[in-house]
Amino acid sequence: MALEEDAPPLKRRRLEPLLLDSLGIEELRAYISELQAEIARVELDITRKSSHRSAADAFFKRP
Repeated sequence: MALEEDAPPLKRRRLEPLLLDSLGIEELRAYISELQAEIARVELDITRKSSHRSAADAFFKRP
């Protein structure tokens, strides 16, 4: 019999799902806009970090 302590830890969600039932259409659209802004922010950071990694790879590349 496995104990809960033996189970692998559950992966924590970064964003908790919002209960949508109580929101109106405009509130849902605003929520989508907030999520899109967060996605754009994360994509920008991915681009920045990829650029830094490419520069580091080029610097440390052996001839």
